[in-house]
Amino acid sequence: MTDHSPLDPALLSRIDTSKPHQARVWNFWLGGKDNYPADRQLAEKLRDIYPGMEDIARHSRVFLGRAVRYLAGTVGIRQFLDIGTGLPTVDHTHEVAQRVDPTSRVVYVDNDPLVLVHAQALLTSDPRGACDYIEADVRDPDTILEFASRTLDLSRPTALMLLGVMGTVFDDDEAYRLVGHLLGALPPGSYLVFEDGTNIVKPDAAAEAERLRDKGEVYEYRLRTPEEIARFFDGLELVEPGIVSVSRWQVESDVFGLPPEVDAFCGVARKP
Repeated sequence: MTDHSPLDPALLSRIDTSKPHQARVWNFWLGGKDNYPADRQLAEKLRDIYPGMEDIARHSRVFLGRAVRYLAGTVGIRQFLDIGTGLPTVDHTHEVAQRVDPTSRVVYVDNDPLVLVHAQALLTSDPRGACDYIEADVRDPDTILEFASRTLDLSRPTALMLLGVMGTVFDDDEAYRLVGHLLGALPPGSYLVFEDGTNIVKPDAAAEAERLRDKGEVYEYRLRTPEEIARFFDGLELVEPGIVSVSRWQVESDVFGLPPEVDAFCGVARKP
């Protein structure tokens, strides 16, 4: 947990605007303003390699809203642990959950100092509920759980949200272990909400992005197949429609048919 003020000069000094950062690149694709020239240059480079990157970002954001509405509304989950928060945008987790039930409690986790600068915007909770922010890395689950327990009652069902974050953990065994560790601390009736980048919808474009990544020209991110993503749900009860593109998870209106798949797959599952 950080004890910095959001405008602490020491914190601001940790933000390197000369190098692109994944959260700020994502913010650019979502139409946000919290990005810098280096982020925009990389975003445009990736867009040239992989046309439609904005579609992935936007469908991922819409999936977050659908998943939270499902869990808060249909299931009755009132606690959310959102790791890999990213920069504030419209309809963040606590906003969606607290529209369903104002008593919902949310803890956000990220390791980007710019996200911490904006944490004040994240923490505008309904007074009947609660929000908190932890500066931590997904590779340190014990720290996350320790500080999250100050806001959440981890003996009660909780939604663990990992959207676009596990691709930063390249080693598969480590990635599966970390998710298992976090889930292991949550009681039965908890849920995993998971989404990450894939390489099957536009495989040639994904291969080129990975080639540039390996040369150090784009940020490090591990694309996984839907089958590899499915392993994160081992031992859990998947909610329909299972492991699908984020554009196709419980689409709320199919009057125009299912939208095209995008290269990010997701799932929602219950811990039995």
